[in-house]
Amino acid sequence: MTRTPRANRSNALPPGAWWIWALGLGTAASRTTNPLLLALLIAVAGYVVGARRTDAPWARSYTAFVRLGIAVLGIRLAFAVFLGSPVPGTHLLLTLPELPLPHWAQGIRIGGRVTAEGLLFALYDGLKLATLLICVGAANALANPARLLKSLPGALYEAGVAVVVALTFAPNLIADGRRLRAARRLRGRPDRGLRGLLHVGLPVLEGALERSVALAAAMDARGYGRIAEVPPAVRRTTTALTLGGLLGVCAGTYGVLTAEGGTYGLPVLLAGVAAALGGLWLGGRRSARTRYRPDMWGVRAWLVAGSGVAVAAGLIVSAAYDPAALSPGVLPLTAPALPLWPGAAILLGLLPAFAAPAPHSPPRSQEPSTPKDPS
Repeated sequence: MTRTPRANRSNALPPGAWWIWALGLGTAASRTTNPLLLALLIAVAGYVVGARRTDAPWARSYTAFVRLGIAVLGIRLAFAVFLGSPVPGTHLLLTLPELPLPHWAQGIRIGGRVTAEGLLFALYDGLKLATLLICVGAANALANPARLLKSLPGALYEAGVAVVVALTFAPNLIADGRRLRAARRLRGRPDRGLRGLLHVGLPVLEGALERSVALAAAMDARGYGRIAEVPPAVRRTTTALTLGGLLGVCAGTYGVLTAEGGTYGLPVLLAGVAAALGGLWLGGRRSARTRYRPDMWGVRAWLVAGSGVAVAAGLIVSAAYDPAALSPGVLPLTAPALPLWPGAAILLGLLPAFAAPAPHSPPRSQEPSTPKDPS
């Protein structure tokens, strides 16, 4: 049996592999409202994050995404209780005082009957969105945003820097908040509630602003934004290919997701992707930059990315052959069942927990041993 190696600079997975894996899980979550399958996706993402995340600042953002998903689920349930649900039901849970509205607000109500069917429909819908947020949080916790910037095409390098700064801002903000709260607790000052938030918020924002200014100065000192001269015909061709490709991707995606566009959706999507890639390749000629120690895609990286693609493909095929199993109804009110093959496809997402290199565990502090009495 071969043991998983420890992660280092030479064998660390490219960030793109982690993002493909997470987007595969997110794609699978978008194809189902079965709460058992969504809970299985959350468990798979959480297990892989717990097994393979490091102690880097961005790795701590996963908890924040989980809390955000729980908050979204709670807000969705609150909307269903106080604003009603489009699903009628016969199992009445409670009746709230209903606020009378004018005639032009027909179809909208505040308060009224709360049924089990409507609440269950809101639970399925909110859990789907929460799963998508948790999958994105898993990618943020596992992928190094600075290394991801090097893998972007030259045409997207400037936009990629802005995205990387945005992705790095939230984890650093959370880390600074925890550090300042711990310092206030050590000094015996309150760190919770509105008062603690007001005292911690200003230093955290000040530190984030200082990091942004330092990053801008470092980018300016390294000549960021320097572009090469290209012929006007190449610029016009690049613009036409990029815009046409993006429009084709939007139209093809709409056709794939709707039943009416099943004939033209996939060809238009493939043509749009090809045109957009051609425009990005031509646009990269304007960016005069080099890559230092580029990331190499090895067998483990392909296994991680392939596992996410396999999960997405398994759920897409299952949705085409057995849509009722992936989207259980609430009328009549029945308990959802766990379908076998979609559940087995989701379990393929556990492969990164065994194929990816294991992170280094922090060294344990050893207490100094007391010398033995010679007598």
